[in-house]
Amino acid sequence: MSAPASVFADLSHYVAVPRLSGLAMSPDGSRLVTTVATLNRKGTGYTTALWEIDPTGEREAHRLTRSAKGEAGAAFTASGDLYFTSSRPDPDADEDEPRSALWLVPARGGEARVVHSRPGGISGVTCARDADVVLVTAGLLPGARSEEEHAALATARSEGGVEAILHSGYPVRFWDHDLGPERPHVFVVEEAPEATAGEDGEDEAPPPLPGTVDRPAPLQLRLLTGGLAAPLNEPHPVVAPDGSFALLSVPVPQARAERRSALVRIDLPSGERRTLLDEDGHEVEAGPISPDGTRAVVVVDRITTPTEGPHPRLSLIDTTTGETAPLAHDWDLWADPVAWTPDGSALLVLADSNGRRPVFRVDVATGEVTQVTHDDAAWSNLAVDPGGRVAYGVRSSYLFPPEVVRLDLATGEVTPLPGPVERPSIPGRLEEVETTTEDGTRVRGWLALPEGGGEGDGTAYPLLLWIHGGPLSSWNAWTWRWNPWLMTAQGYAVLMPDPALSTGYGRDFVQRGWGAWGEAPYTDLMAITDAVVARDDIDETRTAAMGGSFGGYMANWVAGHTDRFRAIVTHASLWALDGFGPTTDAAFYWQREMTAEMGEVHSPHRYVEQITTPMLVIHGDKDYRVPIGEGLRLWYDLLSRSGLPAAEDGSTVHRFLYFPRENHWILAPQHAKVWYEVVSAFLAEHVLGEEPRELPHVLGLSPAPAEVMEQARKA
Repeated sequence: MSAPASVFADLSHYVAVPRLSGLAMSPDGSRLVTTVATLNRKGTGYTTALWEIDPTGEREAHRLTRSAKGEAGAAFTASGDLYFTSSRPDPDADEDEPRSALWLVPARGGEARVVHSRPGGISGVTCARDADVVLVTAGLLPGARSEEEHAALATARSEGGVEAILHSGYPVRFWDHDLGPERPHVFVVEEAPEATAGEDGEDEAPPPLPGTVDRPAPLQLRLLTGGLAAPLNEPHPVVAPDGSFALLSVPVPQARAERRSALVRIDLPSGERRTLLDEDGHEVEAGPISPDGTRAVVVVDRITTPTEGPHPRLSLIDTTTGETAPLAHDWDLWADPVAWTPDGSALLVLADSNGRRPVFRVDVATGEVTQVTHDDAAWSNLAVDPGGRVAYGVRSSYLFPPEVVRLDLATGEVTPLPGPVERPSIPGRLEEVETTTEDGTRVRGWLALPEGGGEGDGTAYPLLLWIHGGPLSSWNAWTWRWNPWLMTAQGYAVLMPDPALSTGYGRDFVQRGWGAWGEAPYTDLMAITDAVVARDDIDETRTAAMGGSFGGYMANWVAGHTDRFRAIVTHASLWALDGFGPTTDAAFYWQREMTAEMGEVHSPHRYVEQITTPMLVIHGDKDYRVPIGEGLRLWYDLLSRSGLPAAEDGSTVHRFLYFPRENHWILAPQHAKVWYEVVSAFLAEHVLGEEPRELPHVLGLSPAPAEVMEQARKA
């Protein structure tokens, strides 16, 4: 499955490139499994499959699963069995509507088989390292006291065609989906009693039929998280290596629809729960548990206020007493702990740093932090071999998409492993750029340039300023949604800076922009743009600014504060902060971000009359993080009040690209193609000065090409 060299010149090729994500390692370190998404037959979505990668790098990767519905969530048990979830039909069951079930591939090999299926499906799997203990996450209707009652209620709801949800708390939405009526819970998987007790009361299992392969005993789910004070959202239990207990971050309801989190310990045999860490004014997230099960690392962050940004720090917690001790509290980066070394002496963590995301080692005894990897890449997954000498991870950069690699923990040497996806050929080159702002702050970023050329040869490229979302984020990893090489293939240079509020530069760098989005983040962006357009190979007269989410907010702010750009593209953007705050899916968090007065000062809508730059507005109707009302109000304000209002006949230079069924991200392949085609046409007209391009015929705005007419006639 190699990617053709033309992937960035042809959007049909681009959306068809296989996409790798995630990594699971068997407890003995002999097997690695990743997930690969490929374009479905209709070209309207992606189907995922599990692939196995040889940790030694000697054998080619091979595919483990195949189905139209796809597979995800790979997790190994201590005995080497591989669990995953899938909605593909069970060949041994009569199901009119297949649902996401729990599947198993035996360690000894053989066909995958369903081991548990239930109404509402199963969404995730977590396994203990040293014991065959399996936890799953799944939804449960609040009125159900058992799986049987849940099934009955789900059937009545489905057959009655009822979709209504009655809420009694907050939140009610999350990113791109409604919450409820089912509430996420954590269950332990165990054999059903009838499968283990014989007629005489002795434990026994029915013998397999002659000439057949024995099937696993029927399984049942035992609820572990019933009776919590507030519903879980996306639970991520962390299981002790011996399978005796799990740690889980749980929500703690607060006054005025607020919430924070605490840490509980769940005894898995008994289901008993007790709180280990609950600090007023703080959030806590469970991290990995030590090999001997006595300690765990947690990330504790104070609840932000309009004047104080986040300050997440690592701590060690005794898993029995709940006693905590600080770990590397002087380290100024935002650490994500991923694994212990096998001897329990150190933790491996990931953290954004200077436009990369390296692997770091934190010594447990001293708190000393050592950077392990020094490549220009961002690591997203990491699993440590039982021997402790090597680790396996997934990394990417702007020069290559995610790939599985082996890491020598002693030397930091990185070796790519033969994987299911080959690197595409990049149509350009990447440079690191930086400047110093008026207040003396260093601001850096990446500059993607077309192939060939260079300063001094007379070539001057048009420039696209890309502003990242978040805002607590960094341009440091490959992205399929905002890929600069699609634009360098068209002759643009793409600037991807990390202004104030970006991660990877310390707490003070975040604090510079906290509660003041229109100040340091904006001036940082203009300062580094000034530095880049001063180059001989950049054409200062042909520039555009683009961004999504917070980047869309900033694109709107830029539009109202400067006319230096020829075009602005704003995607899923915040426009009127007074309306955004109460309607986003996490309004309680927004109240921590800015006071009403701050929101008024930094709201882009106040400057609509000053906008004289053509704008392309893009929004998905199912966006719950930045609701569609923001895009609708922005569009109306542009046409009615901007410095470039609609003409008397209603025509306008502005454009609104609306996706009725997309959310915060444009994920469907056919819509991603439309997104880039419309953006490219808008930029070509306003930045390059070309005549308006013909837009994609699938928008219905132009006659269908001959080949489309011929296909329609044949159909």
